[in-house]
This record gives sequence, C-alpha cells and structure tokens, in this order.
Amino acid sequence: MSSRGNQGIGTKPAKENSHGIHELEKVLAEAPTPEMACVKLAHILQVQRNEVAVLRLEKGSLRFVFPAALRAAGVIPLSSSAVAARTVATGTPLLSNSFARVKHVSLFESVKLGAADDDQALEQMPIQKIMSVPVAQAEGKVVGVIQVSRKGANASLAGSDFTGEDLNRLVQAAAVMARMPFMEEGSPLAESAG
Repeated sequence: MSSRGNQGIGTKPAKENSHGIHELEKVLAEAPTPEMACVKLAHILQVQRNEVAVLRLEKGSLRFVFPAALRAAGVIPLSSSAVAARTVATGTPLLSNSFARVKHVSLFESVKLGAADDDQALEQMPIQKIMSVPVAQAEGKVVGVIQVSRKGANASLAGSDFTGEDLNRLVQAAAVMARMPFMEEGSPLAESAG
C-alpha cells in the first residue's frame, strides 16, 4: 500500500508552480548535479524522488542519468519500443494516466534503488501513471528524456492523475534541464546516493 496520503498533488496555484521552475533554474546557476535537479523537479511536480528519471542520449542509446542506481542497469536502444525511446523518436511529450494497462518494458521498474525506508515500498510498486518529455536544446536537438511517474499497487493508490498543467510544467523543466552540464553526451556524472 502506498504511503502517499493526501498530498494535494496538482493543486498548487500556477504562480507558485512557475516559481518552482525558477527554483530549478537556480539549480542550473549553481553546480548542478542530476540528484539536485531531480529532487527539485520531484518537489515541483509533487512526486517522490524515486518517481523521477532522467536519461540522456549517448551513442544512439539512452542511458540513465538519474536515479544513479540505474546507470549500471544498462541502456535503452533508440530502436526499442520503450516509452523513453519513442519520446526521443517522436520528439513529443506523452501523458498516460492508465500506463499500467499498457504493455511496456518494465525491467527498470524492478531495480532496487536503495532509497530511504519510507520510499522502499513505493520503489517496488509498478508505474501506474507517467509523463515522458523530450529534453531538447534550443535549436531543437533532442539530448534526452525526463520521465515522471506515479507508482502504486493500483491507479487509485498511486495518487491523482497527471494533468495538462503538470505536463506543461514538465516541458518547461525539460527546457531548463537541457542546459544542465550533465545532459551533454560524454560529460561525467557525479556519483550520488540517487
């Protein structure tokens, strides 16, 4: 059972949500790490940090940048049917509030991420709802993907549905993430507890 409770997901006023994107930009101005950026993004979208994943394009495949525990789990070829690969191929955002009913690659859902005790039960739950957004540079070149999910034993326990407003915030966040040094192919990734 999920320990979400009533978090008021998706109920923040637009002005406050816009402020959240500005907070993400502040992370960019500092010495950004994938963990710092994703923790901030989780806060903005009111999900758990283990419900945020960032992948970057490297040599024709997608490699996890965050969570750190998935970096060694392998890569996702762009030719695969994975949602992240389709997001890169189409260059368009995806929002699905019935994701668990869709056939999808679930290999990475089963990787234990080693989070705090409060998040461990949620980690092992399947993804019920997802947003997947391409990370594109200003000139339009896609350099990666951000995925934000809601996990739970079933859709109702995973929390409220993602909204169009949530997707718009994630698209704005992706534009900020595209400028972060760790999204550049070949750049080293700082080790973190991710």
